Amino acid sequence: MPTRNVVLTEHQENMVTGLATSGRYQNVSDAMRAGLRLLEREEAEVAALSQRLAESVKQAMDGEFAEGTGSDVIRRAFAKARPA
Repeated sequence: MPTRNVVLTEHQENMVTGLATSGRYQNVSDAMRAGLRLLEREEAEVAALSQRLAESVKQAMDGEFAEGTGSDVIRRAFAKARPA
């Protein structure tokens, strides 16, 4: 596994050390990898949102609009997004 040297703020150092010493993570490296997994997930969500936004802009530019008022569209979007 590659090794990286990183510079952490005092707060970040205290946080990862605390997570390791509390037993939540085996060591600081495990805590750091958990943080990177969260960052990876967030970046994927941002990329997906950007893609959906680009598709929406293209639809609007092509004249493909949702029917009804803005409130109707928002209501349908929230209804669709709610878990069953």
